[in-house]
Amino acid sequence: MNSSASSPTTPPRLTSLSHGGGCGCKIAPGVLSDLLARSRLPLPQQFPQLLVGTETADDAAVYQINERQAIVATTDFFMPIVDDPYDFGRIAATNALSDIYAMGATPLFALAIVGMPIHVLPHETIARILEGGEAVCRDAGIALAGGHSIDSVEPIYGLVGIGIVDPAQLKRNASAQAGDVLILGKPLGVGVLSAALKKGQLDEQGYARMLHSTTQLNRPGTALAALPGVHAMTDVTGFGLLGHALELARGAGLQAQLQCAQLPLLPGVRELAAQGIVTGASARNWQSYGDKVQLPAGCDEATRALLTDPQTSGGLLVACAPEAADQVLRLFTQAGFAQASVIGRMAALPPGQAPVCVQ
Repeated sequence: MNSSASSPTTPPRLTSLSHGGGCGCKIAPGVLSDLLARSRLPLPQQFPQLLVGTETADDAAVYQINERQAIVATTDFFMPIVDDPYDFGRIAATNALSDIYAMGATPLFALAIVGMPIHVLPHETIARILEGGEAVCRDAGIALAGGHSIDSVEPIYGLVGIGIVDPAQLKRNASAQAGDVLILGKPLGVGVLSAALKKGQLDEQGYARMLHSTTQLNRPGTALAALPGVHAMTDVTGFGLLGHALELARGAGLQAQLQCAQLPLLPGVRELAAQGIVTGASARNWQSYGDKVQLPAGCDEATRALLTDPQTSGGLLVACAPEAADQVLRLFTQAGFAQASVIGRMAALPPGQAPVCVQ
C-alpha cells in the first residue's frame, strides 16, 4: 500500500509526523529497567491490597477492593503506525485494552489519551482518530468515558483501561509452572509490515492483514482466566516475543523454550525481513536482552528480527498445563484466532543457561 507525499493543499501523512510508530515507540527494555531502578517507586508491602505493581513488569496494575473483586488499571498510547486516522484510533485502542484481557479481567470503561499537533492536522483528521478509538470501545462493550488532551509536536493516541477481575482468577505474567505449554494467540510480524508500509512497500493485502491482526481484541483472555490449567498470561507487544517470554521466565524462575519452526507468522513477513525491512526497535530489543537468550546455531538475521519484532496489539502468550492446551486452543479458534499455536514450553532453568532458549 504505497503512501504518496503530501502537497501544500493536503494534510501530512500521520506516519510522517512521528519518529516511530505503534509499540515500536516503546523505550527499549534495557533503558526502561535502568530508569525504574533509579526511581523510588513504592514497595509492594507498603500497599497489601496492591496485588500487582511494577515488580514483575506485568501488563496492568491490580488493586483488590474486596474478597471477590479487584480493579485492573492500565494505560497505553503511541504515535501512528498507519496513515488512516480511523485505523490508527482503532489500533491504539485495541492495543490498550489488550492489557486488561492479558490479566484475565473484563474491561469496564476507558479514558482517552490525546496529544495532537493541533495546528498541523485538520480537526476532521483528529476527530476520525477519536472515532476509531470509540468504535473499539463500543465493540468491547464499554464506554469511552472521558480523557485528557494536549497540543503536542507528534500525534499521540491511546487509552487508560479499567477492568475488574476475581482475584482467584487473576493471571499474572510470573506464575508459569515447569512443564507448562506455551501458546501464542496471534501471528508475529506486525512490526515488519509497519516498516514496509512506511517505506511504501506494503500492498493492500498486506495492509489488510496488519489491520485485522492489530484490531482483533484479545477477548479470549477473560475466558482463559477461568480455566484452572491456565497458570500465566501476558501479551506480546513492543518488546517482541523474546522480550515477553523473558518476562515470563524471569518471573517464574524458569526457562522459556521456544520452538522456532512452530511460530505463527503473518504471510510475507519472513520475505520482507530477509530483505532488511525491519523496525529499528527490533535491534534495540535485541541489544537490551540478547545476552539472556540462546539462539540455535545458524540462526539468520531475518529470524532474529522476527523474534524481536515489536508487536503492536499482539497476541496473548499463555502458559498452561499440557492437559489444558487443547481447551485453550479451542477457545482461541472459536473466537476467530485461526493461527493460535503451541510454540514451546516452560522448563526448569539449567544452571548457567539463558532464561530463554530458542530451538
